[in-house]
Amino acid sequence: MMVATAVELRRTSEIDAVWTILIEVYAEVRADKLHLPHYSVERFGERLARHASEPGWEVVIAFDGDEPVGYAYGNAIEPDDRWWQRMTTPLPAGCADKPTMALKEIMLRAPWRGLGIARRIHDALLAARPEEQVTLLVNPLAGNGKVKALYESWGYTEISSQQPSPDGPVLTAMVRPTRATAPR
Repeated sequence: MMVATAVELRRTSEIDAVWTILIEVYAEVRADKLHLPHYSVERFGERLARHASEPGWEVVIAFDGDEPVGYAYGNAIEPDDRWWQRMTTPLPAGCADKPTMALKEIMLRAPWRGLGIARRIHDALLAARPEEQVTLLVNPLAGNGKVKALYESWGYTEISSQQPSPDGPVLTAMVRPTRATAPR
């Protein structure tokens, strides 16, 4: 049995050093959807390159020995960022005015799920961030709603929805304070 405490977390803002790791983990986690254009490795690579070029981009990658097991990455967003502009409903007053980090991806390979590693990666990424709040998008259908419920248990609340790409799913937008004290 794997022990979650043996996992080492590494932080970087150097995309070239971790590009292959992020692509390989993504391809494994999304293997069942890679045939869909929105989820293809090529499209993910395009999104990853765009995200990594945005201000404040950084990633935390979990390793079990030399084996990458998962990651989370995000970047800073401004009040006029397209992230906010794509929302389908009005945001709570002042929501987009606070310094915000957008959590763009969080991935965990199947053998390491259920051990609290995703939460450790998430919390490590947020721990050194200067922003007041963090926002993310989640497919409300993922895991039959379990993924959204997991984020809610981490302190996120729903604020709107958006469909970032025409061939992708409609996603639920969520937000929480960066230093939330959600139950573990």
